[in-house]
Amino acid sequence: MLLPTANAMHLVYIGFGSNIGDRLAHIQNAIHALAETEGITLQKISSIYQTDPVGYETQARFLNGVAAIQTALPPLSLLRTLKDIEASVGRKHRTRWGPREIDLDILIYGDMCLQTEKLVIPHPEMHLRRFVLVPLAEIAPNLMHPVLKESVQTLLEHLEDDKSVSESGSIELFQTYFL
Repeated sequence: MLLPTANAMHLVYIGFGSNIGDRLAHIQNAIHALAETEGITLQKISSIYQTDPVGYETQARFLNGVAAIQTALPPLSLLRTLKDIEASVGRKHRTRWGPREIDLDILIYGDMCLQTEKLVIPHPEMHLRRFVLVPLAEIAPNLMHPVLKESVQTLLEHLEDDKSVSESGSIELFQTYFL
């Protein structure tokens, strides 16, 4: 297990999604809260994609994307921050893979591999999910999966998941973070 160096900055990829209520507003609110969090610098945001649900399939389609951030927060502190942001946006916990106002997941944290009861990095199912790999490949196609040792683009090209993922557009609000 590789552990982060104290106070070092790490490039982290966060997956986000919503399929309840005003999906776009939930995502905008979550990304805004993430960008305003002390110790986190927003680097890049993918386009927003309309995606089929996975797992529990009898629910509304999702809006999904990926954000790249720089942070010195240790992984479990970052996870707590993401859970706090989800709560502030109005997430209510229901069934696993069920409908949600907002979902924020740590996909990759530098080249770290971590397995605890609360958190597994890299995300254990990211390489199996088109709704994660398509937006991740948009912003970091050459990013190497720390366990599989393949690029995101290669993982996407060999993916067997046939769920629909279609670009829904970018969010203009996000551009203000990069001016």
